[in-house]
Amino acid sequence: MPNSSTSTASALSAQDHALTQSALKFITCGSVDDGKSTLIGRLLVDTQAVLQDHLAGVQRLGQTDLALLTDGLSAEREQGITIDVAYRYFSTEQRKFIIGDAPGHEQYTRNMVTAASSADAALVLVDATKLDWERANLELLAQTRRHTLLATLLRVPSVVFVINKLDAVDNPTLAFRHIGDALSTFAKKANIQVRATVPISALKGWNVVESKHHWCGYTGESLLSILEHLPTTPPDSAGPTWVCVQWVEKQHDSARTDQGRRVFWGRVASGALKVGDEIEVHPSQHTARVAQILNATRQTQDEQLGQAGQSVGVILDREVDVSRGDWLIAPSRAPKSNETNEANQGIGAPIQATQSIQATVAWMDTEPLVKGRTYWALHGHQWVKAQVSEILHAIDILTLEPQATESLKMNAIGRVELKFKEPIMAQNFQDCRLAGSMILVDTATHQTAGAVLIDCRPHA
Repeated sequence: MPNSSTSTASALSAQDHALTQSALKFITCGSVDDGKSTLIGRLLVDTQAVLQDHLAGVQRLGQTDLALLTDGLSAEREQGITIDVAYRYFSTEQRKFIIGDAPGHEQYTRNMVTAASSADAALVLVDATKLDWERANLELLAQTRRHTLLATLLRVPSVVFVINKLDAVDNPTLAFRHIGDALSTFAKKANIQVRATVPISALKGWNVVESKHHWCGYTGESLLSILEHLPTTPPDSAGPTWVCVQWVEKQHDSARTDQGRRVFWGRVASGALKVGDEIEVHPSQHTARVAQILNATRQTQDEQLGQAGQSVGVILDREVDVSRGDWLIAPSRAPKSNETNEANQGIGAPIQATQSIQATVAWMDTEPLVKGRTYWALHGHQWVKAQVSEILHAIDILTLEPQATESLKMNAIGRVELKFKEPIMAQNFQDCRLAGSMILVDTATHQTAGAVLIDCRPHA
């Protein structure tokens, strides 16, 4: 069983400890009715983050229904399910937390993907009462596997398995051992690093905020203690400098030395940007130097440096054509679109402009993904037409093996090849979240159809 008796805090690296000073944003996910909303309600109540009048307003049949603390939509309360992602906030003496309660129903998987894309940790809940826990080689629910895979694909740094409702089975120790073994086998096969596997009762509060000593044979920390020591998502600072331009502003302040120059606002996707750096604009490939860097209040950035993850305003030393959706890239690490330098083929190296990529797709539309279909692709802030040129395979949720298919149905995960009407600049998702991801939007309904994670070097 992964991490069932080892202190999570002692297993953290020095880098992880440096990332535990800020607020942790985590989601609860898993199959429907696994107790996700109840767990969040328990965390809020036991950390005294709920006012008494609010607590009095979540009564059902004379008893407090903890799930109602997060299920705020009328449809959610009527049906007793979570539909939309609900965010709640609480804090302890050690840390602040932002919780995202993700829905468990398959038809709302897109909402779970939205929540996971910005999460620092994922608590994957498993309902012990739904599984054949008396069997040593039991089978996990498909949605448990799907949500765990999606969280991993989306680069959520920490995955914690939370086995819930063990108070409702006859032999909780045996159930925890068998379910923990099944989760460990699944994680190992899928190459997923798991921070901990924790037995809890969200309804009774066991092992949630306070440890229930040696319950189920578990000698590790409580769930809250584990959360207090998990790292936040590290910025993509090790890679080359990429800035995605979101907005172009014309300066009109006559008192400023940059009078008349334009400011290019956007997020530093990877690397770091400083005054004096030479940058290359893509796709135009014009070059210039960074003359000034502004922060969100339009003041000169401290130390004139923009770090990965920060939103900055960039003023160049000369006028060049830059539009929304363009990329500002360090030229020494950005090969031109007509170059084929083999040295840039390695992992972590930026890639050239291309009109064809291979990627992993999490499909979220009711209309299946089929070969030849055209969608709008949003990459950074650039909209471009994308055609599905090939469906390479789907991933079998149960076996994790590639499976030949001619289409990807709703909630399927697969590998495809896309061709674009115009060249795009992109990186591997493992190297840069922003430059390595995009969404596909249906051209007729304008609904988000799929999340695309670029996981190989594009080819011409």
